[in-house]
Amino acid sequence: MKLKVAIVSSVLVLAAAAQPPVAPPPGAPGAAAQTPGRGMAGGGRGPALRSPEILDDQKVTFRLRAPNATEVAVNGDWPQGRGVKLTKDDAGVWSATVGPLTPELWAYTFSVDGVSLLDSANPNILRDGTRYSNFLIVDGALSDTYQIKDVPHGNVSLVWYDSPTLSSASPRRMYVYTPPGYDKTTEKYPVFYLLHGAGGDEDAWNNMGRASVIMDNLIAARKAKPMLVVMTNGNANQKMGPGYGIVPGQVARNTGNPGEVGVVGAFAGGRGAAPGAPAAPGTPTTPGAAPNAGRGGGAFGGAFAESLVNDVVPYIEKTYRVSANKDSRAIAGLSMGGGHTLAATNAHPDVFSYVGVFSMGTMADVSDKLAALKKAGVKFYYVGHGKDDPVVRVAQGQNLAAQLEKAGINYHYTESTGGHTWANWR
Repeated sequence: MKLKVAIVSSVLVLAAAAQPPVAPPPGAPGAAAQTPGRGMAGGGRGPALRSPEILDDQKVTFRLRAPNATEVAVNGDWPQGRGVKLTKDDAGVWSATVGPLTPELWAYTFSVDGVSLLDSANPNILRDGTRYSNFLIVDGALSDTYQIKDVPHGNVSLVWYDSPTLSSASPRRMYVYTPPGYDKTTEKYPVFYLLHGAGGDEDAWNNMGRASVIMDNLIAARKAKPMLVVMTNGNANQKMGPGYGIVPGQVARNTGNPGEVGVVGAFAGGRGAAPGAPAAPGTPTTPGAAPNAGRGGGAFGGAFAESLVNDVVPYIEKTYRVSANKDSRAIAGLSMGGGHTLAATNAHPDVFSYVGVFSMGTMADVSDKLAALKKAGVKFYYVGHGKDDPVVRVAQGQNLAAQLEKAGINYHYTESTGGHTWANWR
């Protein structure tokens, strides 16, 4: 079953201090003009607040109406973005201006008397596992591909498929992006399998990562070939991510994860990632999976890697108009998804020609696995992490890059600014 959804659709979750609204005086800063609407009869809740307000100098003003609150702060994932205090005016509106901020997609929440809340004036929401935050985009070169533009758009489908490899969590759900024009041609397309981290699910790359928006823009700019992007649920014990109610046959505690990055993007205790569930009895492991590959290794990670190769790839190539050959398949993943990428490519060197590992690597000697990849004709291998990623991730990435060099594989290694964040993974 496929359900067409609008690109970058999100669940609207509105939370605010439960206080009667107090209208700011006419012309007060941040008060947007509002005409009487349904049931307002010229009165109602008063003028709406503008929050966030992105100023011409790339500074950003946040506002929240909470007249009875005693302390309000904004927690954002930009540098020095945690615990920024807001001040209250005579109308009970709290505000603060930060920045200027680098062009980027930034996430934030409010803290009202110690309780984390969303900005009810901002309908733009991110879901990171079971955590929610608002977001804003500061315009500029670095954020240009994140913006929805007037270009041809592809479609994103929510697709259910059978997974014999993960029979206790089958059928399973994934997101499939098809490029603009897919429905109007007979062309066969390459496929990019894009894997999320330990806190996410099949929604993560499209919601947090804005994958479909980025693909639309890159294809329109002729910076990427038109391709399918398959975004799976890498949690071997889940049929689907949360947000749709109880899932038959899915244990309640497995309906969602705490989030890969968390609300404000600070890495602590695995970034809020839930501990990996044990593999179900009889669950296959991946032969030759790289040890020390984080949550992507071992029986749990190996089970998903096997299901990707044995269940997902055949389903896509049977159901969609794609080129069913190694040179038309790419795979990449972040954090746990990077471990899954290692497990899948190490065990099945003849399946993918393009490989990407983000914020992950291995401390093990995988020279024999890389030799097999080279012999199978891998065309390109990318390894990247943030300079402020956890030390173990940096060391793993560096070790993997050194072994790729020694193996003579065409690769690119990047250490970008920042840490274990979507700003790097996008």
